[in-house]
Amino acid sequence: MEVAEKPVEPLLADARQKEAGESFFVDGIKFLMLEQYDKALERFQRSYALNPGNAALNYKLAETHMLAGRLTDALPFAQAAVTLDASNPYYYLLLAQLYSGGQRYDEAIKVLTKLTKDIPGTEQYLFNLADLYMAKNRFDDALKTYDRIEKQYGFIEEVSFKKQQIYLKQNNLEKALKEGETLIASDPTEVRYPLAQAEMLANNKKIDQAVQMVNKALSIDQNNAQARLMLAELLRQKGQVNEAVTELQTAFGNPDLDIDAKVKIILEYIRQLPQPATKNQALLNTTLHLAEQTVKAHPQEAKAYAVAADVQNMADKKLEARNNYIKATQLDNSHFSIWNQLVALDAELNQTDSLLAHTEKALELFPNQAVFWFYNGTSYLIKKNYSRAVKSLEYGKKLSLDKPELVTQFNMRLGDSYNSLKEYTKSDEAYEAVLVQDPNNPQVLNNYSYFLSLRNQDLAKAKSLSSKLVNLFPNEETYLDTHAWVLYKLKEYPQALKYFEKIAATTKNGTIAEHYGDVLFQVGQKEKAVQQWQRAKTLGEASSFIDKKIKDQKLYE
Repeated sequence: MEVAEKPVEPLLADARQKEAGESFFVDGIKFLMLEQYDKALERFQRSYALNPGNAALNYKLAETHMLAGRLTDALPFAQAAVTLDASNPYYYLLLAQLYSGGQRYDEAIKVLTKLTKDIPGTEQYLFNLADLYMAKNRFDDALKTYDRIEKQYGFIEEVSFKKQQIYLKQNNLEKALKEGETLIASDPTEVRYPLAQAEMLANNKKIDQAVQMVNKALSIDQNNAQARLMLAELLRQKGQVNEAVTELQTAFGNPDLDIDAKVKIILEYIRQLPQPATKNQALLNTTLHLAEQTVKAHPQEAKAYAVAADVQNMADKKLEARNNYIKATQLDNSHFSIWNQLVALDAELNQTDSLLAHTEKALELFPNQAVFWFYNGTSYLIKKNYSRAVKSLEYGKKLSLDKPELVTQFNMRLGDSYNSLKEYTKSDEAYEAVLVQDPNNPQVLNNYSYFLSLRNQDLAKAKSLSSKLVNLFPNEETYLDTHAWVLYKLKEYPQALKYFEKIAATTKNGTIAEHYGDVLFQVGQKEKAVQQWQRAKTLGEASSFIDKKIKDQKLYE
């Protein structure tokens, strides 16, 4: 007969169950510390199956769910933890945090209210409660909470500033100013307090009182740049412009004033400048001076040189502007806008070597910016490296297909470059593409017609283009010369002479003088022709035949 196995005693079973639950709990803590939240949850849940009434376990389940980003799953466990143990402040804090994370601020307020009321030594959480009241715009409740904080801890700067903010939101300027007086009285050597008071007064159009308060701040710290800036603005509002500028310049000379604040002010002055800026020379001079002071105070800041260059560019101080843009790129080469301004000034100032060098560097940094390929190609064109010019211009053009105006600029340069390479078909195609978009483009009308005349190709078209050009610009010397030269090539000498006579007396261009001489020779005025050839040689830019023409008194082409 089999003997039945003796059943396990209930107390022994409970002990084993408790031991297993604790083991799972300890493992869960380890995985939680390692931020392995899924493994931690698995252990905590196994522990929970054995002991669901453990407050600490419920808290850890809630915490782990929260850290894993599952706020909804965390909430029931946090609620259970507080219910199971209403004396642990951390349980309340976690529950309030979960309510706040779900924007359930009213429930969070109830939790923290109960915590700070029922559990001794939890006054520090009144700050959290006040923040929740602020989030709900319950300003009166927030004020009461701040009063409780001050009763517990005494004067606290942060609390006083927050009360001030509440009073301002409630449009209670009187109480806000009174709170400011409390701040000032708390530490008469702290310059921030009268400055904050001055700002509040200024924002409420109490300018004279604001000036008094700023002067109070300056009596504490006469070198305070922020106070000088504020005083400058207040004096400007009072119409005391010269005094305002003096204060502003004093502030700008202080290296302790943040450069971003200075740049912001200079940009505001730039926005006030008319077009052109020289229409208000006084304002322009002030802006220039502020920019120069910024550079002196911050000689290692790229933005100081950049903003100074912006102002100098507007003041038509192109060379100074260019040099400051160079310094800015040397200190910080990461700003496209600065490089863009720099190469544009290189081009405007005809600094071809610099234009080439700067565009090469800019293209290393910004290879997909078409504008740099345009200037790079232009510099190679000027330096007569036509194949390199074409390479850069064609690449930049491909990057600009969504910008028709920029494509037109590329085609203008490509027309010139391909003509110099004697790839005339491509040159003509580029010019024609420009004229489709811009039929009155003077540069293309001029170059296209002139190059056709030099090649003795399609002279009728050349005449049509140059005729249009002089109709649009009847007094432009270069364009009149082009049209006259096209007529010369067509052997329409009397008509060509008429146009040359309009510009011959005043021209300083050797090519034009030589062309005029050629026409004079063709119409039988040999003596006058030689005189013009001699003049052409003196002026420069004449052809390689000029000496032979003068010597032999004959026309060579």
